Amino acid sequence: MEICVKNLVKRYGNLVALDHFDLEINQGEVFGLLGPNGSGKTTAINCILALLKYDKGTIDVMGKPMSPDAYDTKRNIGVVMQNVAVFDELTVRENIDYFCGLYIKNKKERVGLVEEAIEFVGLADYRKFYPKKLSGGLLRRLNIACGIAHKPKLIIMDEPTVAVDPQSRNNILEGILKLNREGATVLYTSHYMEEVEQICSRIAIMDKGRIIASGTNSELKSLIRTGEKISIEVYGMDSKVIEFFKQLPGVNSVDYTDNKLTIKSQRGKNNLVSAVDYLKSNNIEFSRIYSELPTLNDVFLEITGKELRD
Repeated sequence: MEICVKNLVKRYGNLVALDHFDLEINQGEVFGLLGPNGSGKTTAINCILALLKYDKGTIDVMGKPMSPDAYDTKRNIGVVMQNVAVFDELTVRENIDYFCGLYIKNKKERVGLVEEAIEFVGLADYRKFYPKKLSGGLLRRLNIACGIAHKPKLIIMDEPTVAVDPQSRNNILEGILKLNREGATVLYTSHYMEEVEQICSRIAIMDKGRIIASGTNSELKSLIRTGEKISIEVYGMDSKVIEFFKQLPGVNSVDYTDNKLTIKSQRGKNNLVSAVDYLKSNNIEFSRIYSELPTLNDVFLEITGKELRD
């Protein structure tokens, strides 16, 4: 097991940031840790990295107890935090070499590692650029290169795609999966649910300092009542039609706004055929139809009862 956290408690005065927090991450996983701001994600990561003292509990990383002086373990960890942390006075290559040098003292060995990291994140054309000359997406890639150049076995990424364009985000996600295929275990936090669905093999949702649900994507979706969501572009509907849809088996809600009909049903109930048949038999004009299964965002909102917060 790569990370094993048991019964972790962390207090800031009267505030309980981690409330008997448990977490297990297996070797070779891309593990998603989700939660609204203030849920304790960053505190948990800082405790795992031995950057914060905690009041109670145990933390083992790579089979050994984690502590501030566990240098042998820390050499095998790469960290990519939410805030970009690079030196403005160093070039792209110099930044990567500096951070790699914190783990690898041999300069000749670092040359190959730094070049590999530059190629990996797609910064080959920007080796001599200074950070101030880079776009937000390129800065994020530089941040990642600095965290992974020393070939860590465990990589912790805290919202690495915040405020980047879709192209850079896709590049970063593809890079994470490549790192995983090459043998790295990844702990990944994000507010972007579609990212977590795309790359994570297991997911935990935390709130108020503890894990409240965990499992694979499909296992989490099986925990909630929400099922099929039908969206239909319909013209000229009246209240009688809406009432009909509300009476369909297992329907949770019906909404009709801006010529768009949305029908949400309970898990295991499928009303698409009934809805289309009714519209056709009553000569009601409609066009595009979508039928969607629950998303991870649906799971998150139903379990935490909160809207996502930036």
